[in-house]
Amino acid sequence: MTSTPAGPARAGYAPFAHLTVPNAPLYRRVMGTFLAAKERFAVHLRPEDVHGALPAEHRPADLDTVVKALDSLVEWGNLRADPDTSRVTAVEDFYRKRFIYQLTQAGEAAEQALTAYDEALGRRGALQAVALHDIVTQLRALLVIAAEEEPDAAKAHLALSALTGRFGALAENARAFMGSLQRTIDLHDVEVDEFLAYKDRLIQYLERFIQDLITLGGRIALLIGELEDQGRADALLRLAAAREAADAAPDEAESAEAQAYELWAARWAGLAAWFVSADGRESQARLLRGRALAAIPQLLAVVRQLNERRAGRSDRSADFRALARWFAEAPDDEARHRLWRAAFGLYPARHLTVDADTLDRRTARPVAASTPWAEAEPLRISPQLRRTGSYERRGKARKVQDRSEQRRRLAEIAVRQAEETAAARARLATDGTTRLSALGALDPDAFGLFLGLLGDALATWRPGMTTTVATSNDGSMEIRLTALADGATAEIRTPGGVFRGPDHQVEITDLTRTGRIRMTSPPMWEER
Repeated sequence: MTSTPAGPARAGYAPFAHLTVPNAPLYRRVMGTFLAAKERFAVHLRPEDVHGALPAEHRPADLDTVVKALDSLVEWGNLRADPDTSRVTAVEDFYRKRFIYQLTQAGEAAEQALTAYDEALGRRGALQAVALHDIVTQLRALLVIAAEEEPDAAKAHLALSALTGRFGALAENARAFMGSLQRTIDLHDVEVDEFLAYKDRLIQYLERFIQDLITLGGRIALLIGELEDQGRADALLRLAAAREAADAAPDEAESAEAQAYELWAARWAGLAAWFVSADGRESQARLLRGRALAAIPQLLAVVRQLNERRAGRSDRSADFRALARWFAEAPDDEARHRLWRAAFGLYPARHLTVDADTLDRRTARPVAASTPWAEAEPLRISPQLRRTGSYERRGKARKVQDRSEQRRRLAEIAVRQAEETAAARARLATDGTTRLSALGALDPDAFGLFLGLLGDALATWRPGMTTTVATSNDGSMEIRLTALADGATAEIRTPGGVFRGPDHQVEITDLTRTGRIRMTSPPMWEER
């Protein structure tokens, strides 16, 4: 009567048993030797071949250790042993234990799984700025396809497949990279010089990707908005789903198309959520940008910790341990009391008050520095110090300083600044609608107001908008900005240089002159 052994080792997982035994590194190296031999189309290996192929620093001293490892791997099912009859020259050699070994199907599958596991575990990922450019290219291609009277389903399907494949690689690599970056930040035992050299390259890498993400991320969001306008993206997704379901069985065609459309819609929603913020939810691109920005000061903090460690600074726990050792080595209690007072400064309180009378007495009767405190003349202190905790001679209050001149000067400065600002608003205001290129040259005050207005207007710009209206922070000016389709460039000359950018139609209104806002004069300082 026989019994079948139970457990995972007999249920198809025996080829992984060599991972949990004491000599697991040796078994992994032996299996690596067989994988390398398979790539060279070598089928069988003898024990001496395996022994010679092992790295010199990890090679066992005797061949018997390798033979025992091979026999254990045969028992677990990783290898197969066949009699080595090629060296038999006598009957005695035939009965001697000689084997050649080769990989089994289960052993090869186990090694492939372990290789994939090691690659995934050690994968560092990357922040792929090139993938951002590819996504922009594919989105533009989809816009061209959607603009056709009858979009080509094959082109739409290929473009969407390339887009989702590139986006999936970008998201996965970014996730892996940020995970590996956090592990790098959390390192404690690391070579200082190597980390410092790596830190400089890593910060430059992060800054370059952040810059590309800011510029290309906004462009991708605009392209997604254009595709979602009037349902063009949905139409392309349905074309791709219909093309995928074209080869389905007749009775499953409708359900297959519906399933394919749901899959494509989910992929597109994930792409949009990655680059477009909506409903109070920040996009993944913005979160990634924030995480990459936060990683830079964290890396610098790690560098600071490494520098402190290299400088040999000790922590408080080490100091207390050293102090405890000194207490244990003290010869008697008196020495321990002296050590306690020296370590924590617990001497009797003596409040010293040195005045002119004290200095005169010391001049008349000098006291040597070597005189013990117990033998020196005592210092007499006021009873008020013990009663109130402070010793302060109170006198007449200081006179109130006249600051009327400073207030008058501040009022003049405020009036002059208000006049300069009003003059700059008058110079910047346009008489109706004009082009940015028609503004001409601006002085520094007017140009500063213009930059503030332009920044407020661009901050309100959203995908799909062609016109925006914004008001300055103080409510004194309003700007209406309209995009142009001619691609012209505007130049505004200032004493500090030339400001260039895409030309727009612009209307700047001084609200203080139209009566839509009432500006109050600056406050006058009064003497109180």
